[in-house]
Amino acid sequence: MGVALSGAVLAATAGPARAAARRPAPRPSAGPARPPVPPAAPVPPLNVPALRAALSDLEHPELTAAQLRVSGSAGRWYGTAGVADRATGRAVEARDTFRIGSITKVFVATVVLQLVAEGRLRLEAPVQRHLPGLLPSGFPPISVRQLLNHTSGLPDEEGGPDLSTPEAIARHRYDRWTPRQIVAMVAHGSVKFTPGTAQEYRGINYVLLALLIERLTGRPYGEVIGHRLLRPLGLRHTSLPGDDPRLHGPHVHGYLRMTDGSLLDITDYDQTEAWGEGEMVSTTGDLDRFLTALFSGELLPPRELEAMFTLPPDDVRMVDGSPARYGAGLQTVTMNGVTFWGKTGERYGYASAMVATRDQQRRAVLSFNPTHRDASQLQATLRMAEALTKP
Repeated sequence: MGVALSGAVLAATAGPARAAARRPAPRPSAGPARPPVPPAAPVPPLNVPALRAALSDLEHPELTAAQLRVSGSAGRWYGTAGVADRATGRAVEARDTFRIGSITKVFVATVVLQLVAEGRLRLEAPVQRHLPGLLPSGFPPISVRQLLNHTSGLPDEEGGPDLSTPEAIARHRYDRWTPRQIVAMVAHGSVKFTPGTAQEYRGINYVLLALLIERLTGRPYGEVIGHRLLRPLGLRHTSLPGDDPRLHGPHVHGYLRMTDGSLLDITDYDQTEAWGEGEMVSTTGDLDRFLTALFSGELLPPRELEAMFTLPPDDVRMVDGSPARYGAGLQTVTMNGVTFWGKTGERYGYASAMVATRDQQRRAVLSFNPTHRDASQLQATLRMAEALTKP
């Protein structure tokens, strides 16, 4: 089921993109815009040769397509590589949609924090108060904040299908899941650690948060995201597929390398297994628009927005002992002295990331299509991150 997302990145050799026309997004009723973030140290100028070189490598690891959109006050650039469809040879275009995986979590977190800002929810409230009977009665209280920043301690999933081979993944690609079936996979035993005392990235946290949105609003969480975020921001190419396994309109195909060496088009895939943790579809342009609005304070008042950038106390560390790196919906990484906040995502055949410095000197939306879902994807992630921050 939910897989911890390692990163996202790409490869490509295109020139600078034209600046897309943007209409102002209506300001939601969540509250006033946050004050401007004081600028940090200047980021390095865009190193276009380094970006082109990073994007042009489709072999380490094997990728079928990639694209990168860089924006922000320190410069803009757009590039692509590979093909959107191996059957036709069509090149990747900026209008192409792709599966964004766990970037979905940022949309979910934004809506949850809007509900907090409206006084309909408290960050310290136990989720069991709003979703009674969903988790075992023996579990300790788990707060909304602990779901948002992955300090819930929920048990590992049990009872899912064996997806250890590409053939098994292909066999189960049309399996249909309900959110309660997903939650039932962790409703056993005891929590892994006392909630709030450690951090472990878990998709199930956001399945519960999406259920919480539905409980508080009385509407499907996808409709709520559409009403509060997608339509006000004009994100016309961003969607939640629900139980539709297909991508419609111009899109990038995803492929999976099978045991016999052949490539299977894995684009069609029922996303109900991901649901609130990773089902959404978007474009690099839409994600840049969303990230801009979020960091500019168009979607949340200052206190709730600050929660996204707030890590747990210093004594709360990842379960592997490394420093905590997740706030309420965003994760952070520093490369070559430049600190980014954002989110990565992946589904079979797809990997992506959207990141920005807090002052938006540099924003980047990455999408690439690996043929293997394993640790090799980190090579592409690190290569692209290095190019984004290389002097």
